[in-house]
Amino acid sequence: MAKYIPSFQTVAKGSFYFAAGVTVVAGALLYYGQNYLIYPASFPQGSRTFVATPAEFGVPYEEVTLKTPDGVQIRGYLMKQRVDLPQELKSQQVESHSDLSDDEFASTRPTVMMYHGNAGNIGHRLPLARLFYAKMRCNVVFVSYRGYGLSDGNPSEKGLRIDAQTTLNWVLEHPILGNTKVVLYGQSIGGAVSIDLASRNLDAVRGVIVENTFLSIPRLVPSVMPMLAPFVWLCHQHWDNARAVTRIPPTTPMLFLSGLRDEIVPPSHMAELFRIACANGEKGRTWVDFPSGAHNDTCAQSGYWTAVTQFLKSL
Repeated sequence: MAKYIPSFQTVAKGSFYFAAGVTVVAGALLYYGQNYLIYPASFPQGSRTFVATPAEFGVPYEEVTLKTPDGVQIRGYLMKQRVDLPQELKSQQVESHSDLSDDEFASTRPTVMMYHGNAGNIGHRLPLARLFYAKMRCNVVFVSYRGYGLSDGNPSEKGLRIDAQTTLNWVLEHPILGNTKVVLYGQSIGGAVSIDLASRNLDAVRGVIVENTFLSIPRLVPSVMPMLAPFVWLCHQHWDNARAVTRIPPTTPMLFLSGLRDEIVPPSHMAELFRIACANGEKGRTWVDFPSGAHNDTCAQSGYWTAVTQFLKSL
């Protein structure tokens, strides 16, 4: 009977090989699969084939197609202001500018460049764009990241940085938008895109709004995927916001919007990001938190859009 009972050495060796196998699989998953984990562009189903248009929300728009320096076509929308809002938005129009042409009026309004979270497409966030357009009377530029929506290519940190810079360059060269105050608005990983873009365009960005954004991908992994915590050194997607935010000029106003029930990005990340942004006595850095805000519904919390509106008016 004893010959059927494995020896201690056999059990130990089997355990070692099993642990080693799990380690290799986990490491390979993080290294080779992190782009799929970080950029789930096909979720929810249909996100790569159907993108809603602003017209479905009563907002006039122009389609935008840009070619990046590395040859990728990215697509999105420009919602340029006009003196009179469409009829379905009239209830939100609070002042008249009949003495100006549409282009003249648009040139007096801020331009908000929107950057969404890591899932879905720009069509899913058009209700937010509608608020910027109709309630705050902003021009809105919303272009899909590469590999998202109807844009070509595959997403990566390097690629999204190129996409954001390409879009900002287009805005700055636009005959009307180029004369406006440019404000970046980013949710989750879109906040990372916004912080990075602002840190590399010191004189072009007038304000930055970030919601539920993390310190960096390696520092986020232990919270989101604890089993992969020992392998964070394998991350090649970094989005080091803690470092990038220190390069944003102290004169650039920033609004930090934090949902305290965020189940994906620990609220401590936003709190530390805000602390770093204010570490040298920078002025114009504003913190607003929402006790009931989760990762995806902070923007629906009471007072959220009041804070955004007040921030835009202060610029």
